[in-house]
Amino acid sequence: MDVCGEVAHPAVTGPRTEDQEAQVSPQDDIVLVVDDDAGIRAALSSLLSAHNLRVVTFGSATEYMAYPRPDVPSCLILDVELPDINGLDLQSRTAQENHPQIVFITGHGDIPSSVRAMKAGAVDFLTKPFRESDLMRAINAAIAQDREVRRKRAELAELRERFFSLTPREREVMPLVVSGLLNKQAAAKLGISEITLQIHRGNIMRKMEAGSLAELVRMATTLEIPITHSRYRQR
Repeated sequence: MDVCGEVAHPAVTGPRTEDQEAQVSPQDDIVLVVDDDAGIRAALSSLLSAHNLRVVTFGSATEYMAYPRPDVPSCLILDVELPDINGLDLQSRTAQENHPQIVFITGHGDIPSSVRAMKAGAVDFLTKPFRESDLMRAINAAIAQDREVRRKRAELAELRERFFSLTPREREVMPLVVSGLLNKQAAAKLGISEITLQIHRGNIMRKMEAGSLAELVRMATTLEIPITHSRYRQR
């Protein structure tokens, strides 16, 4: 394919569609490309730039790992065969870190590799030459997933900040409240008066910015606060 009339490479085929133009959200997104083939890097850079996406390319996994990635929704286009480390191994090494969603590309695809990649969370596994429409569909999906991961991560960080604003006693009260215990039952568990328990409960609702008990329960679930008591087990 002749990408923007500048770089021709057989890895990418097919025309761009208006539907693809409508899906990408270039203002805050970035696509990172790791491939040891300079021709493919140039072709992908031209192609994605034509879609108004920011692109940064790397010739090795080492270069990519050294790059200070911006904190924006991202997609990593990753070649399987790299000069310093196998792309699948790089995926494994970064699994517990905040790295972008991955779209694999390879000239030597096989079923075991694709299965391993997809089981580990890759968005797609494309064999060269791949169609432009398939690539753009995978990139759109990867960026959407990364945006959702970031939203949930930000939400969790905010909830943790609210939770740590609670006093030690309030942190003791919260699991009892979300467990569904009555005020008198929770107060008895902690050896405090029911009025004091109600004060703590009110403070918890205010600091956690919970509009209802159901919302507080959802917050506790997100924070993985153990619910170890139930009003129905009380006597």
